[in-house]
This record gives sequence, structure tokens and C-alpha cells, in this order.
Amino acid sequence: MEGLKFCEYLDNLKGKKATVVGAGISNTPLIEALLLAGIDTTICDRQTGSEIGEAANHYESLGAKLRLGPGYLDDLSSDVIFRTPGLMPHNKALTEAALSGALITSEMEAFFEVCPCKLIAVTGSDGKTTTTSIIAKMLENEGKTVHLGGNIGRPLLCEADMMGEDDVAVAELSSFQLISMKKSPDIAVVTNVSANHLDVHNDLSEYIEAKRNIFLHQGSTDIAVFNYDNDISRSFADGAPGEVRFFSRLEETRNGVFLENGVIYEAIDGDKRAIMSRNDILIPGEHNVENYMAAFAAVRELVSLQSMEVTARTFYGVPHRIELVREHCGVRYYNDSIASSPSRTIAGLKAFDKKVILIAGGKDKGIAFDELGEQIIGHVSTLVLTGLTAERIKEAVLKAPGYAGTPKIIMREDFTQAVLAAAGVAENGDIVLLSPGCTSFDRFRNFEERGNLFANIVKEL
Repeated sequence: MEGLKFCEYLDNLKGKKATVVGAGISNTPLIEALLLAGIDTTICDRQTGSEIGEAANHYESLGAKLRLGPGYLDDLSSDVIFRTPGLMPHNKALTEAALSGALITSEMEAFFEVCPCKLIAVTGSDGKTTTTSIIAKMLENEGKTVHLGGNIGRPLLCEADMMGEDDVAVAELSSFQLISMKKSPDIAVVTNVSANHLDVHNDLSEYIEAKRNIFLHQGSTDIAVFNYDNDISRSFADGAPGEVRFFSRLEETRNGVFLENGVIYEAIDGDKRAIMSRNDILIPGEHNVENYMAAFAAVRELVSLQSMEVTARTFYGVPHRIELVREHCGVRYYNDSIASSPSRTIAGLKAFDKKVILIAGGKDKGIAFDELGEQIIGHVSTLVLTGLTAERIKEAVLKAPGYAGTPKIIMREDFTQAVLAAAGVAENGDIVLLSPGCTSFDRFRNFEERGNLFANIVKEL
């Protein structure tokens, strides 16, 4: 992908006013780069100075103007505004600023402008972090220099000038980042698309259209990888400008990767060859087989079969994603705190070949729990509910077809007590799974904090 160097990008901003909305981790390197380049920079954040802490004083010492707390979005009169991913472009303050002539962009959009090397990007309602990590690990095992970032927690923009032409950038992208994208990567991967983040997006249609941006702006020589087994993802193929590859657990594909009789195959124009047994994949669950197939399809020209096999057999997965925390008194405790949607929890439940003790509940995202309720009946022995959605999930289970008093349902208002309740009913051979099916924002800053607390409680049992 060709474009400006980052230093040239900064030069083009000199003499202009810049505003960065959001003083969080994803924007920190950008803020410092703008200030060190001598660009007139205002930082807007809903947090107060005391909440931001020492970083606020640091930014001021570099010459930043701060607009913090209530009213932080008032009068966004700048030439360029870098929005934080969680602030939608259709926010009234941003739309008014755009009408006044401001350019609305983001750290990731700017990175797409300056990335000097091959760029692979992954999105999806579920599985995007694991798939992104698998792709990066395969490339690293092949001996390539890889720059992993994006929604996975590492901003890439300010590293662009240190990237070589032969390097590979691998980015996880959320719908919040994609919604205003006007460029697409060289290789785009869509793991799946289902209802998600409807508490932020106007509707499901807007969410789906945001996901499309990962491939809509590709060229004829670029590659898009879609999940054939997911109706929405499969439908994306009709609008892809470049080469389309499918991956599927259920159907043989003519161009892509598929599973047949426990063996993963690669197909090129109908000719197929075996890649590996699905049993070679270390991390559990059919959804992780899908994640590997998506990764194989994305990097087949870049990575040898040996590097693929080494990755599958040695990669332990990503923290908070069906992560084995501990085995205690014969009970295995798994942290799947990343599961912030019902579909993600369903995938977690299906990763095990026996019923589990499930801890679920959190903040409502506006997504129905009907299907989750049905799956809980088939995959859960005891259900421990906590958080704001506890009653809604309980109701979905009670009204699900086939419910006859099992699983047993335990309600606990306190998260720690919920974990202890699950441990209290667990016996030798059982599995306790934290897979909330909801966001963590009713009690925690993020899913990592929730998962870490779970792990700490389990380690102290």
C-alpha cells in the first residue's frame, strides 16, 4: 500500500489546527506526535483532568490545549479532527464541525494513508482478535517482520515510518473504526457478521455497512476473505472489487479453505490439497477452527505450510478468550471474558464436549438473548447470572423450548460472589466458564479488567 510518509503527513498539518477527541491509549502516540511537530493541538475528553491524571499535565507541558469534562465536544472548530473510535461520525458535534469545513478522520484512517507495506486487516462480530493474532503468528513463524495493532490495543500510525516495504502490518478493525473508512487493506478478512453494538449504531444496517468498508475500497488485485457459513458475510462477495476467497466448516469451496472429515483443505480454482488435521489446532472450539481457516485463506501466498502447522500446534490463544486459568480440585476454570455478545458465548459453549457451569451477565447491548437461552439449555449444567442483564438472560432460558428445570439457575448481584457460587457447585471433572454474553461496562472499565478479576478469584480458591 503506497502513500505519504507519516512525517510528510505531519508536515501537511503544520499551520493548521488539530483536535484529538479522546485521550485514551489509541490516541496517545498521535497526540504526542502532533505536539512534538509543533501543530496547534486541542485535546477533548469526557474525563476531567483529575481522572486523566498525570497525562493531562504532560500534554499541557508539550503545549496542548485541554477541553475536558462536560462540554468537551462544544465548538469543535478545527481544521482536522481525529475522533476516538467510540465516537460515531454522525455525532451532532462532529457533523456540525464537518459542515464548517473540518476534516473528520481517525488514527487508523490516517495509518491507512501512510502505511508503507502490505496491510492485512480483520473484522467480524466474533473471532477477529484471535484471527488477527493467528495471522501475525504465522507471518512471524515465516520470518517476516510483523506490525500487529488496531483494535487489538496497539496504535500503528506513529510506527509507520519505521516499517519497511517488505514488512507486513496486521490490523484488527472494529465497526467503529471502519464506519468512516475510505481506504481498504490489501487483504481483508471478515470472520462473520451478526447483530452487535446496537447500543451504539443506529441500527443493524449501519453496523453491516460499516463492516463492508473493510473491502469496498479495494482494487482488482486485492483479496477479500469471507465466511461462507455466515449469511451476511457470504453476501459481501457480490460487492468485492478484487479476488474473493471463502472459508467454510460446512461446504467445500472452490477458492479458499474448507473442512472435510476432520481435515482442513485449501482450494485453488477447484484443485484442493490438505493443510492439516483440525486436531492439530491447539486452542479448543469449532469457532477456532474457523479462525484458522480464515487465517490460512488470507496468507496462503505469504506463509509456508510448515509455518501454518507450527502456529497451529504451538499457539495457546489470546488472553480472555477461552483461556485456561487454573485446574483446581479437578475443576477447570476458563476465562472467556471477551465474550461480550450472545453469539460469542454460544461459540464458547460449543467449544467443550460436555456441559459447563456458566457465569454470564453484564451490560445490555440491545441484543436479544432468545438463541442464547436455547443454547444454554443444551450446553449448561448450572447457570450463574450476575450484572444488569441477569434477569433478561434468566427469562430467555425459562421461556426457551425444552426448558424443564435444568440448568439450575443461581442469581448473584456481586460478581465475586457469582464466581464463588460457581466454584461452590463445581465437582471433580467439571468446567467453570466465564463467558458473559454482554459487555463489562456495568461494573468494569473493560473486559480485561473483568477477566483479570475472575482469574484472581480462581487463583485464590
